[in-house]
Amino acid sequence: MAELPAGKGALFRMIPVDDLRDFVRAEKQKGMVPKLMTEHEAISHFIKPGMYIGVELYGSVRCPMSLAREIVRQRIGELDLAGQGVLENDLLIGAGLVKNLDITYHGYEVFGVSPVLRRACESGRVKAVEWSNAALAWRFKAAAMGLPYLPVRSMLGTDTFGYSAAKVVECPFTGQKLCALPALALDVGLIHVHRADEFGNAQVDGISGFAAEMARASKRLIISAEEIVPHEEIQKFPERTLIPYYLVDAVVHAPYGSLPGEMPYLYWRDEDHVKSYMKAAESEEGFQAYLQEWVYGVPDHWHFLEKLGGEKRLSELRRLATRR
Repeated sequence: MAELPAGKGALFRMIPVDDLRDFVRAEKQKGMVPKLMTEHEAISHFIKPGMYIGVELYGSVRCPMSLAREIVRQRIGELDLAGQGVLENDLLIGAGLVKNLDITYHGYEVFGVSPVLRRACESGRVKAVEWSNAALAWRFKAAAMGLPYLPVRSMLGTDTFGYSAAKVVECPFTGQKLCALPALALDVGLIHVHRADEFGNAQVDGISGFAAEMARASKRLIISAEEIVPHEEIQKFPERTLIPYYLVDAVVHAPYGSLPGEMPYLYWRDEDHVKSYMKAAESEEGFQAYLQEWVYGVPDHWHFLEKLGGEKRLSELRRLATRR
């Protein structure tokens, strides 16, 4: 197959898909064993300095914030990071834990773009390679399928292609020019879901994003869940199980685990908190003060919820979700 132009972005690390498949065969538990852990236990056990980690879904929706805050508390650094999140990415980047970033859109919609990311990239502290939303999701899909790349049309003819690490190839059947997206396999994936049982069978209500693909593209997978339900509840609607137990390594009970982001059908994002965060993040000193108060200054997710306003504030956010 003829190889034509290539993007000028770096391919940070390409874990061979056969290595991923061999790891899953040899290392993943195949039995239905309990995997419940706290955030501290899951992060300390599975995430190590220098790993390639990923977060799932877009913007402030269903983001694994309780897990991201715990990574920051434990100061696990030199990470490569992939994903289309914003809130969790900002915390990890601003805390100085990220070295390389596979990125799509990174902004807060009406609240503006991320000053944290801008400072990190302009200073050279973080190297970023750009992809379209679809391209990044399809990179996970390639790894999930056991393929070294996927040929697509996404990004062709755009500047995004020029700043990516994709390549143009010629189809051996038709001669058509296509964009080859390299597979993206992770050391550890982080996904927040609506419900899971203790074994890791996980269900998502509403938009599923690329959870199924990322789960299958990760050597290790940490699930945080709004609700832990009996296995019998999962069995009532097996077609809703997006992520089966044998892909999961840790299950964390994290009600309101996406805050200050939102959870479809359950609660709206805490816009007051996001606005105050964006104000603090305008300067490096303000961002570090935010980390001290809202991450380092609270020992765990439960204390974070109390500091946010406890049940009174949580009930307000639940009501806001029902109006949309």
